[in-house]
Amino acid sequence: MKIRSDNLDPALIAGSGQCFRWNRTQDDKYELIAFGRYLTLKKQGDELELSCSPGEWDDIWADYLDSGTDYAGIGRLINNSHDEYLKKAYKMGSGIRILKQDLWETVISFMISQNNNIKRIRNSIEAICVKAAVPLKNDCPEGKYAFPGPYDVDTDFFNDKSLGLGYREDYLSGMYEYARLHEDFPDRLKSMDHEDAFRELKSFKGIGDKVANCICLFGLHHIDAFPVDTHIRQILETYYPDGFDLERYKGFNGIIQQYMFNYKLNSPSEPK
Repeated sequence: MKIRSDNLDPALIAGSGQCFRWNRTQDDKYELIAFGRYLTLKKQGDELELSCSPGEWDDIWADYLDSGTDYAGIGRLINNSHDEYLKKAYKMGSGIRILKQDLWETVISFMISQNNNIKRIRNSIEAICVKAAVPLKNDCPEGKYAFPGPYDVDTDFFNDKSLGLGYREDYLSGMYEYARLHEDFPDRLKSMDHEDAFRELKSFKGIGDKVANCICLFGLHHIDAFPVDTHIRQILETYYPDGFDLERYKGFNGIIQQYMFNYKLNSPSEPK
């Protein structure tokens, strides 16, 4: 099926650092795995071609791709401001959306992301999925698997150096064990507001401020969360020495953060 793709660019989303199972194929499609399902997307002009039925789009992918948020309206607010840096960041990154991802996968993925780079994060996540070998719910190429839930791996699963997890092994084992003993964990997090979820997440070993805010933003869709990593800190220090106006963009500061992050990584004029 095809849809209009205003403010939706698969290439930008795949490289945004919020998702780790989006990959570009040789025919310029992007393939992804989410919620135990396989999907391909291809942008053609102002349309997006998807390998799903209209029913699957309505039930799963429309919400996953955050079709209900007015990204064009956010762009107008930015362009009507006096913030020249943010205008440039939005112009380059206007196709980014905050995906509504599976919470459990997001928790584990961002625990892996601690003091890590995107290539290594992707490799570790893929190695975990291949080792667990949880089947997908729909047709897919050979060798593609779902992300393992709390009951899909045993206690010693992460004691495997080939997964490339390093010191994170114990953190992940601990989180999987906790989730098996507390089946209400995901639903409990979903019932919390941003501040309470942030505090709850930080109570676990392996989750600090940045990772907790990333989980809030990308897993719980608290789109006012504003994770600060090295890149964002450099932006704030360089362009906003008197502080960034979070009140102006209240309710969607996480989207603003993604525009900034993308611009910092991809603009030739930005120091790396």
